[in-house]
Amino acid sequence: MTVLAGCRVVTPGGVLDPGWVEVAGGRIVDVGLGSPRSRHGRRDLGGAWLLPGFVDLHMHGGGGHSVTESEREMAAAVAFHRSEGTTRTLVSALTAPVEQMCAVASWGAALARRGPGPDGHVVGSHLEGPFLSEQRCGAQDPAALQAPDRSLLEQLLEAGGGTVRTMTVAPELPGGLDIVRALRASGVVAAIGHTDVDYAGATAALDAGARLLTHTFNAMRGLGHRDPGPVAAAAERSGVTFEVINDGEHVHGPMVRLLFALAPGRVALVTDAMAAAGGGDGDYLLGTRQVRVRSGRAVLAGGTSIAGSTLTMAGAVRRATVDLGLPIHGVAAAAAEVPARLLGQRCGRIEAGYDADLVVLDDGLRVTAVMADGLWCR
Repeated sequence: MTVLAGCRVVTPGGVLDPGWVEVAGGRIVDVGLGSPRSRHGRRDLGGAWLLPGFVDLHMHGGGGHSVTESEREMAAAVAFHRSEGTTRTLVSALTAPVEQMCAVASWGAALARRGPGPDGHVVGSHLEGPFLSEQRCGAQDPAALQAPDRSLLEQLLEAGGGTVRTMTVAPELPGGLDIVRALRASGVVAAIGHTDVDYAGATAALDAGARLLTHTFNAMRGLGHRDPGPVAAAAERSGVTFEVINDGEHVHGPMVRLLFALAPGRVALVTDAMAAAGGGDGDYLLGTRQVRVRSGRAVLAGGTSIAGSTLTMAGAVRRATVDLGLPIHGVAAAAAEVPARLLGQRCGRIEAGYDADLVVLDDGLRVTAVMADGLWCR
């Protein structure tokens, strides 16, 4: 048994200050305000913040490693993000030749079968394409885009061996709604993204079973008063989750605050991180595309399209609370509970009965320790 005490515990209802959390057998068994009843196994955290471990729905790389290079590189990227507080993650395939996307899905399946470990916990994979809009492909390779095709979908899902958890689709493409329906029937979350779909088309996709918006506001129509687009359609459906990349580059701060107000309890912070996360400025590859990173901003070489991010989940949390002034318990939910709920994971809340995935942060909300399944891994 371990009792974490003398900390600011961020729970769904607010902050317990000072609070304590009792952990045993990989689970949270009790949470309280003040001093714990037992001193056995007590560890005083000296007033630090204690948040649920972060869950990232959208990650392409980090620490100089890309998930699209090899299973080993994928594992190294996952380990980097684990050190920054991400206790569970999806690994995201870029739109690429089908064989390469199948390889990424199979590597993700291999890591998912390993289950939780000290270097990370891969829940499964996210396929970002290949059924995307050429008009809104962003940093995706337009040469690798494919028309919606059920047999190709089955090939990709088979490569993932039952571990593909989400797939981004442009539902306005001919056959796009059939892909959404097929994903729903297969138990995969269909996400609307890299799309030029309008409000009516997005509504049809939601009716067909889509439950997620990929990096909301980016690579899709905006929220217009005469062209409400997919954001407004999704806001009207209580079961839809909104990814958002809160790095100060992809989405302006007031729009992030607006999204939290528009869809309370349904926003999921994501990184969309590429290999440059944690690696500093320089020239990198995102799949086969050259990316230049300057002052933390990643863009396609020779162009202006943003190409992933250099964000960590801890950075997204810090910016949301410190820079945008959002309440920390709501931000913690967006970084953990909301994505965990979408994936059906028993984590993301500091509450009795949940898995003991926890992150310790200092006064500046920088990660100082990480616990996953009740074990310290940093």
